[in-house]
Amino acid sequence: MKKLITLGSLLLGLLALSFSPVRADTDNTPVVTLGRSLTTQQQKGTVATLTQHLDGDSYNTITVTGDDLVKYLNPSGSTFTSNSGVWSSAMIQKTATGSGINVQILTYHGNQNITTITANQYKNAALTAGISDANIYITSATPIDGSGALAGIYKAYAKDGNALNQKQVNAAQNEMGTLSQITQANQDKKGYSDTQLNNAVAGAKADMAKAGSQVSRDQITTIVNNQINQNKLTQVITNNQKEQIINLLIQIRNSGALKNHNFKTQAQNLTKQIQSGAKNLFNRLNTTENRNFIQKIWDAIVNFFTQLFK
Repeated sequence: MKKLITLGSLLLGLLALSFSPVRADTDNTPVVTLGRSLTTQQQKGTVATLTQHLDGDSYNTITVTGDDLVKYLNPSGSTFTSNSGVWSSAMIQKTATGSGINVQILTYHGNQNITTITANQYKNAALTAGISDANIYITSATPIDGSGALAGIYKAYAKDGNALNQKQVNAAQNEMGTLSQITQANQDKKGYSDTQLNNAVAGAKADMAKAGSQVSRDQITTIVNNQINQNKLTQVITNNQKEQIINLLIQIRNSGALKNHNFKTQAQNLTKQIQSGAKNLFNRLNTTENRNFIQKIWDAIVNFFTQLFK
């Protein structure tokens, strides 16, 4: 009799498992986000652009509205309204664990219409927001900064059962604005590139995660100085810009991002991706000739102040 009861209990357990609801985050179908302001023709063109890498595989579609901009972007200081237009669009596709965050900004009918945000800035923002292991494609049918695409990424990621921490999203938005401003201020300066800046910030995140969630401001300052030096930006980044980066990283620490055990791995993967995508740049920065040139500058500065205070 006991055997029959045990067998019956096992069968009931299996039946319960069979009819348990499937979690949304088990669905790996790519999600295409379309800005609400797109015309019907622009929607078709946007979908064709974003899904060209799928080779006919299926995908889901969601619409990004002004309400989504308000929900995801306004808490960080933006001033969108429910009536705000949205044109920039995206597709997010989950990838294997450990593959990192990959971002491609795609041209629309041959035109580069994302005018402000760079691919590496999208990568860093996605990392800070808590997104991991995904291919992200961005495009726009009209020239635009690209904020709508980012809100769409957040919405699509949350739709698949991945709850995003709003504090991390706020930090990601602040990061986007900070890095974009620094790049705009330095874009004409010799020895500067957005790639170097984003590699330094991604490297700083990995170093912070290694230090732990209680990493101090002094430690973060040392980390930033080291990363700026490693990326050969010492002569370009101003003290004010350095302070902005330090404050940004403190906000990331305070958001709780470092408590995620996966954060360090994703940050390390991001630095590898950035460097791999710009091998010529980083090979040139790390040449003996370049190191010697920078060392000579530093020696000259040290010598100047040594003579000054003798």
